[in-house]
Amino acid sequence: MKFIDEAKIEVHAGKGGNGAVSFRREKYIPRGGPDGGDGGRGGSVYAVADRNINTLVDYRFARIHRAKNGQGGMGQQCNGKGAEDIVLRMPAGTIITDFQTGVLVADLAKHGQIALLAQGGRGGMGNVNFKSSTNRAPRKATPGGDGEIRELKLELKVLADVGLLGLPNAGKSTFIRAVSSARPKVADYPFTTLHPHLGVVRVGPDRSFVIADVPGLIEGAAEGAGLGHQFLRHLARTGLLLHIVDLAPMDPGADPVRDARTIVAEIKKYDQALYRKPRWLVLNKMDLLPAEERDAAAHRFLKAMRWRGRSFRISAINGEGCIELAGAVMTHLETLRTEEPQ
Repeated sequence: MKFIDEAKIEVHAGKGGNGAVSFRREKYIPRGGPDGGDGGRGGSVYAVADRNINTLVDYRFARIHRAKNGQGGMGQQCNGKGAEDIVLRMPAGTIITDFQTGVLVADLAKHGQIALLAQGGRGGMGNVNFKSSTNRAPRKATPGGDGEIRELKLELKVLADVGLLGLPNAGKSTFIRAVSSARPKVADYPFTTLHPHLGVVRVGPDRSFVIADVPGLIEGAAEGAGLGHQFLRHLARTGLLLHIVDLAPMDPGADPVRDARTIVAEIKKYDQALYRKPRWLVLNKMDLLPAEERDAAAHRFLKAMRWRGRSFRISAINGEGCIELAGAVMTHLETLRTEEPQ
């Protein structure tokens, strides 16, 4: 299924039914009085988060969603039938904003969360509601209210605990294959990842976390170069970023320190909140370096980066160091969860 993480839709709530003007007419009761019923309410439009859906592709092509109108009132004080509401199922993590004003309408962050998108119109009142001791034959009824019509923008931010950063071919997809059951495409050319992949990393019984792999970033990504900028929003909900660095690039002109600084600069230009998230350095492809040079190469890199945070050395292709890294990530996330206010 094609991955779609943005869409624009229109929602039309139903109009309320009109109230009725009617009078009781029966044999031997010449002046039965008013008996016009009320109109039914119009249908509303709701959105519900569904964890079984992972793309907005349904809303890329079906853009207009209309609820039905309420039924009009009738004689003998019969009220019109209210219209059924319609419920739009969306992926958990969808943010809904008003297309015209940009105001947040709903953030469907949890499975089963429901949000009202457009309110149906109220039913009109029949003339039975207007009778009184001084007005025994009212010929007044109110029309049904109009339903809301809104243009909405849908934006999906996948729900993941950990996000992967890095240049194309840094080994992000290989790493997620090594620690989870996800199987993103892996090849020896850039941009093999064209859309985000999610993988569940199981560390032990009842201990797991979700990791997100997005397309690699290149210089100028914040201004729209490459593919990664389109999907950086999917890292906004993560609690930890793993910056994957290719410490043994095949290109002799490549500089791992310069490349790593490029990623950090692009993140900082794109979103300050994302830049301030906890970030660990993961030095990948250590197996391509001679065993006696690995420690020195890692030390030189960290010194050049002036890195004071946590760092790990792995070889994603054969799984070396990946289990230890996954365990450290799980411990970090569990600490974050215990520190969160209940």
